[in-house]
Amino acid sequence: MGTFIQLVVDGLSTGSIYAALALAIVLVNQATGLINFAQGGMAVLSAYIAWWLTGLGVPLILGILLSVAVSFFLGAIIERYLMRRFERGDPDTAVVVTIGLLTLITGLCGWLWTYNNQQFASLFSLNTIQFGGASISVRSLGTIVVMVVMMILLQALFIGTKLGLALRAVAVNPQSAAFSGLPVGRLLMVGWGLAAVLGAVAGALVAPQLSLTPGMMDTALVYALAAVILGGMTSPIGVVVAAWLIGVLENLAAVYVPFIGYDLKVAVPFILIFVVLIVRPQGLFGRRTVVRV
Repeated sequence: MGTFIQLVVDGLSTGSIYAALALAIVLVNQATGLINFAQGGMAVLSAYIAWWLTGLGVPLILGILLSVAVSFFLGAIIERYLMRRFERGDPDTAVVVTIGLLTLITGLCGWLWTYNNQQFASLFSLNTIQFGGASISVRSLGTIVVMVVMMILLQALFIGTKLGLALRAVAVNPQSAAFSGLPVGRLLMVGWGLAAVLGAVAGALVAPQLSLTPGMMDTALVYALAAVILGGMTSPIGVVVAAWLIGVLENLAAVYVPFIGYDLKVAVPFILIFVVLIVRPQGLFGRRTVVRV
């Protein structure tokens, strides 16, 4: 029983990291209709900024908050001066631009701070709590709590605030939103800025668990995209639940399914996606798009 609890909690903690990136991807998609493949690179850049500030003597929590603020403005600037030129054009072109942006940011981080592994201090204690025969780390619990708070705030933003409704209106039909008096350009900048903030939080959560390197988020980004597909592009709660599901099932399959083991556990979430997409193409929590002819 202790092993089972340990695997579930560790899976939830790992899934929370995927969920943070997935929420950022959903936020950009809800605001612009695009999939931002550069989200992982933007999270890494934020983590490097926080790490650099702490190296100058800035307290960790203040360094993270400053990196979050800087990330908001970077996200807004990227939207205003780069992505806006492609957002309403060919979607394939915009996707290629985000991939190019990911490569550029990764190279920039390597150029500024080298590709050597760097140690990033954790926001949470490294102590453990004994529960049901399992040793649960305070850092894992803290990561899960932060993710739950982010999920609730984002869901409340889209459903219960004028800003969230305006972001969704711009994503669905920017021309009608403009005719209604909404400041489309400003809303797009806010959407990218908020997504960069979510990415910065994800970077601060994952950097202490992995060594800080320019490619730190590459694998996490793949799992985050899997969570977005599995949970549904229109549901912040759905992508978080899907990310947790991926993290937990991956851990359980590695231990309890002998022919999978640790070598094949990476295939588990993608097999799950194939099954779900056959049954529900819109994802577990997504809404089916209905087009009236």
